Amino acid sequence: MKKRLMNNVGLKMLAFLSAVMLWFVVVNIDDPVTTKTYHNIPVSVINEEVLAEANQTYQIVDDTQLINVTVSAHRSVLNKIESQHIVAFADMKELTLNTQIPIEIIINGHEGDYESVITSPRNLQVKLEEEQTKKFPIVPTTTGTVRDGYALGEIKAVPEKVSIRGPLSVIGKISRVEAEVSVSGLSADTVLASQLVLYDDENNIIDQSLLTNNLGAEGVAVSVQLLNTKSIPLVFDESGITVAEGYTFAGLTYEPQEVQVSGVKEELVAIDKIEIPSSALDFKTLKKRTEQIVDITEYLPETVNLVDANAGSVVVTASVEKDGTKTYDVSLGTIVVNGLNEDLSLKYETVDVVEVQVRGPRETLESYKVDQNVSIDLSNYTESGSYRVPVEVKLPKGCKLERNITLNVILEDRK
Repeated sequence: MKKRLMNNVGLKMLAFLSAVMLWFVVVNIDDPVTTKTYHNIPVSVINEEVLAEANQTYQIVDDTQLINVTVSAHRSVLNKIESQHIVAFADMKELTLNTQIPIEIIINGHEGDYESVITSPRNLQVKLEEEQTKKFPIVPTTTGTVRDGYALGEIKAVPEKVSIRGPLSVIGKISRVEAEVSVSGLSADTVLASQLVLYDDENNIIDQSLLTNNLGAEGVAVSVQLLNTKSIPLVFDESGITVAEGYTFAGLTYEPQEVQVSGVKEELVAIDKIEIPSSALDFKTLKKRTEQIVDITEYLPETVNLVDANAGSVVVTASVEKDGTKTYDVSLGTIVVNGLNEDLSLKYETVDVVEVQVRGPRETLESYKVDQNVSIDLSNYTESGSYRVPVEVKLPKGCKLERNITLNVILEDRK
């Protein structure tokens, strides 16, 4: 009986099949097939050259460049699969309807270990567009301030132009191309690495993810030249100034009295002043104090430039005095204020000096000091508002004001 059982092939096959079925049952109980979803998997595009041959390019639309991938596999397999193992790609050769490409998945290290893979969305949505290449000048820009004693010289992009290729709609938006570098603390000529920044007409930055350029691995840089600086005094030729009969020329003042220029160190050493010829001044037959704005830039030596390009305008004032008089300039800060109500604050409508003309003996006028002798009395002004108040001047014996002086003041309530 035992021998018959041992030699029964049918029973052996039945036992084997039972064992296999039992193994499957155990496996599915202990390691069931389940699903897991992996989010934000990036989709890469392959075989893009098929569009380049047709002078076309593409844009990914509808945010389909990031997908969710649902993998069906035994739990033990899913526990080993990480997001970085999943490679999603779309083959441009499989483009259908000129709008969509099927998305395919490879799970590195786990090929054949899973039951199925489903992507959401299933297709990469694209928009085809004509491709354009256009050249743009690169505008170098700087931020920050160089070390004291230096000024920026020539700023140059390296290279000066760039060819940019991409969708016609994006290329058409480019208004300017900049390369920006920081020059903070620089004290020597240098070349600084930079990055291209593209702007549209409204000064918005353009996304470059759909664009390529011809800069290669070296990219773009900015060459920065530094120049030395020096303060140079201005000297005006007064020989052409004339005054009316009965008046005397009392002097020329100007602001600023010196300007900061930049240049090569050896050339700056040779410059000790900037001379402004008499032809630059238009002071003829003067009867009163007269101002003129003079642009000094045309009188600078060819080898230097102003550090501040806006500092070329100089305010020149010619003062005259009637014979037997002397003119004193009184700054507003030296005027003595009497009788100001403690509930009010004072402001002047002008920021200029007050001109005081005094007639008297020449010896007396030469020795007279106007400081602390000029005042205003605000005792009668008790409410806020704008007022024209007389200016009082204490004068030495034998002297008198050539004309009465008033000053516009603003009184405001203290908060």
